[in-house]
Amino acid sequence: MSIAAFHRLHEAGCFLMPNAWDAGSAAMLQHLGFSAIASTSSGHAWSLARRDNEVGLGPVLAHLRSLVESVDVPVNADFEGGFAIDPGEVASNVTLAVATGVAGLSIEDSTGDARAPFFDFDLAVERVAAARAAIDASGSGVILTARSEGFIAGRPDIEETVRRLQAYARAGADCLYAPGIRTADEIRAVVNAVAPRPVNVLVSADFTTVRALADAGVRRISVGGALARVAWGAFMSAAVEMKEHGTFTRLASAAPSATIEEGFRS
Repeated sequence: MSIAAFHRLHEAGCFLMPNAWDAGSAAMLQHLGFSAIASTSSGHAWSLARRDNEVGLGPVLAHLRSLVESVDVPVNADFEGGFAIDPGEVASNVTLAVATGVAGLSIEDSTGDARAPFFDFDLAVERVAAARAAIDASGSGVILTARSEGFIAGRPDIEETVRRLQAYARAGADCLYAPGIRTADEIRAVVNAVAPRPVNVLVSADFTTVRALADAGVRRISVGGALARVAWGAFMSAAVEMKEHGTFTRLASAAPSATIEEGFRS
């Protein structure tokens, strides 16, 4: 049911898909009325006192199951780089991710290695194709998103980004995503280059609006670790005030317990 609903969301219009970092934040986002949610590798890692991309495959799969079980809306998995380099291993891991019940998942083309931050073009395409084959073999209909990471990994080159996204679309990606693009020209370039396939845009700061992105032809909007950063920011600000000043003024902005618990009614 949730996979079919996720497909319908990608067919027309523009929808918000905020990123949850645990079961509680996922359930609250559903309570607040969002029609789909995504995981966030950074938000999940911080909740475990780890840095982004430092959590292994097993804990991530358990985390995805927890998110899926906490909501009735579709869950899209931030599946990083597929937790492997070799396309065959990516396919095996995607099969495991599909089994968690997610409605979608993404595969990145960045390596995490500062010396060679991106997978070679041909290998990157093969990895997307392998993920596509694994999803098709599962018969699940899970939506595959392919990400080109240049704008957040040191290569803000729109022509190369478009070249990669077009190749990923030909390799079977259902949705295309270039985190870090921000200008109207960059966004329209990506939307036009891969049309009619839907495009996801990352909004991690106050640089646009839902209306502006919808007008540009964007189908899906996510926020990555931004909501987790908002939560951490409020937490750290209140804690620092207590520690350094012995005062508690920032606690006044806390949500009432009853309001929070309203979101967790079974």
